[in-house]
Amino acid sequence: MKIAFDVRLEGAERADWWRALTDALPDDDWLDPAVEGTQSARWREADIAVVANPLPGRLAGCTQLRLIQSLWAGVDRLLADATLPASVPIARMVDPMMNRAMAETAAWAVLSLHRRAFDYAAQQRQTQWRPLPQKRADEVAVLVLGLGQMGRTTALQLAALGYRVSGWSARAQDVAGIATSAGWAALPAALGAADVVVNLLPLTDDTRGLFDRTRLAQMRQGAGLVNLARGAHVVEKDLLVALNSGQLAHAVLDVFDTEPLPSTHVFWFHPRVTLWPHAAAQTDLRSAAAVVAVNVEAVRRGETAAHRVDRSRGY
Repeated sequence: MKIAFDVRLEGAERADWWRALTDALPDDDWLDPAVEGTQSARWREADIAVVANPLPGRLAGCTQLRLIQSLWAGVDRLLADATLPASVPIARMVDPMMNRAMAETAAWAVLSLHRRAFDYAAQQRQTQWRPLPQKRADEVAVLVLGLGQMGRTTALQLAALGYRVSGWSARAQDVAGIATSAGWAALPAALGAADVVVNLLPLTDDTRGLFDRTRLAQMRQGAGLVNLARGAHVVEKDLLVALNSGQLAHAVLDVFDTEPLPSTHVFWFHPRVTLWPHAAAQTDLRSAAAVVAVNVEAVRRGETAAHRVDRSRGY
């Protein structure tokens, strides 16, 4: 099979991906656009495209594609490319190690909010020795938004730590041992009942700007927000108002409208914001390459690839 490697990364990171993927599928014909050129006959004859941050239009001439395999879990940028062949299935990356990493980061954030770690860090900077009130885990209600693979893994991890975990999704989902609700009408009540909200929703037309002034006002006063999904889920100016007013006590943010976050952005300096540089759950090359290999073998056998994207839903 001819596999187009349309991965717009730099230097060692790109080389590492190339090595991991070609090691996982050594008998296939891998096409590097830096060598082939995207207008070559070989590129246009590709059977499969493995992509990450591809430039729009680069796959438009690939008329024999049978699968577009994303190396990222989110596919919103990929779907924004109107030149992608509409009939070609797209598979997103569902990496079990990445799911575990996301659950670990969410657990750290919830534990830090629950056990007042950010408050103690502020006290340390001021050389203050002042124990703060401490709740039990089962007195802390945590809402996980989005019950896909990452959301399920995260909800179960948090429940194992003793938190009162609930989940919400746009469409009904069952997660063993987790109370769930679904549909936009149910969201205000779910938000209002939570001490901590962990956002793991996909970015779609429905979820873009979800945390605006109205939604933030629906959250319990003094709650914490953990956004590990997409920066566009949050209206940044509305979040700042909510933090400054005390409507929210703290926000843990891994993703932003503009990345890298500009050095002058107020989030860097805000006492109620803790930020990470889009590093909550990095794709593990080894396990991700194995996921790609499974899907390539499925296509080779004429079977359906796993984790196909529903373009009408945006994920």
